[in-house]
Amino acid sequence: MMSKATFPGASIHKVLTDLEVSIEANRCLYCYDAPCTKACPTHIDIPRFIAQIADGNVKGSARTILEANPLGASCARVCPVSELCEGACVYHTESDTPIRIGDLQRYATDAARERDMHIFQAGPPTGRRVAIVGGGPAGIAAARDLRRYGHAVTIFEARERLGGLNTYGIVPFRLSTDVALWEAEQVLALGCDVRTNVRVGDDVTAASLTDEFDAVILACGMGNVPPLGIPGDEYAWDALRFIERAKTTGSAPGLGNRVAVIGAGNTAIDALTCAKRLGAQRVTMYYRRGEGDMPAYDFEHDFAKEEGIEFRFFCAPQRIISEAGHVTQIEFAQTVVSGGRVECVPQSTFVDPCDAVISAIGQSRLLASIEKLGVVHDGGVVRVDDSMRTSRDGVFAAGDCIFAKGVREAMVVEAAEQGKVAARSVHAFLGRQKDDAWLI
Repeated sequence: MMSKATFPGASIHKVLTDLEVSIEANRCLYCYDAPCTKACPTHIDIPRFIAQIADGNVKGSARTILEANPLGASCARVCPVSELCEGACVYHTESDTPIRIGDLQRYATDAARERDMHIFQAGPPTGRRVAIVGGGPAGIAAARDLRRYGHAVTIFEARERLGGLNTYGIVPFRLSTDVALWEAEQVLALGCDVRTNVRVGDDVTAASLTDEFDAVILACGMGNVPPLGIPGDEYAWDALRFIERAKTTGSAPGLGNRVAVIGAGNTAIDALTCAKRLGAQRVTMYYRRGEGDMPAYDFEHDFAKEEGIEFRFFCAPQRIISEAGHVTQIEFAQTVVSGGRVECVPQSTFVDPCDAVISAIGQSRLLASIEKLGVVHDGGVVRVDDSMRTSRDGVFAAGDCIFAKGVREAMVVEAAEQGKVAARSVHAFLGRQKDDAWLI
């Protein structure tokens, strides 16, 4: 079982008072065309849920949110709202501030969580069975809607708990384990069969899934952070494992006072701020490109600056230097970007002292599981159409396993929407396979 750890440092999310909630909710103009809703990947009816808060109907507000987004509680904490709903708010001008949509969404979903509300029910049994490979955001969203359609669902999850990165890979002061597990529990309450600590391709054959189930959704996400590929990289932390360790135990033994994080995405920001809050005095991000090329969201970058993180751009790691098994320094070369390619400048190396190196240069692909299911992929990125169908009949995919490298980092809210689309497509597929009257 996952231990409940006490992590140093408070949550970054401000808890609104009842007065603040009332003021914010009543500021909303309830726009007819709702640009905020259009900007939300899951298309939450934002004016409706805010109006329900203003009317004191918190359960109704939570239902409106979770109807559209089964991960609505997590997304109220991790969504880049300044780029999505709040960024589209008509109040978002130089002279005014947008409605605090994220805070209001967190208020409504927290109320549902604290009161242990069970909002949705499973549909009448259809006799059809669906396997979901992966219990992260996309898998949870797909499972919720498939159970509401009435299909039997079995989730195969390689980890001990459901939730994927929400449970294991996002720092606790941004998203606590309790929130992620509550969302998973909402789905489990609908009657899903969950098989944890089971890896498809090793513990369960891919052939058994396609033989035993009427449809399969591949929502396995991605794997570990790949090696840096430099001398001494065996001494580097995997950023995701580092965050998991800190999140589950509240500590990271051997971290030291000087920490170097390689990479500039949202996971890198989480690793940086996590190391800082664990007591490291000097935490520095190193990136081989410029500041404007950072994959991390702007609000994440700003947050890291507020936490006292240092940033070094145009430098690529060359080797990690250690003494008696302990990291002491890391060597870099200065870089230039030419024609989109990163090149190291000859004779430009320099050395920085450090006690720990954390690698956050992306994630590897789960090629074994993907290939054993026999679907077409591009280097581990599963090919799907707009309905999340893969090249194999009856096999669908959603989440990070379909997310292509080289574009901006995926969001939890996008995974939730993809899970919904996949569930809807599976439902239609099963309807075509068996023309039951209830499906017409």
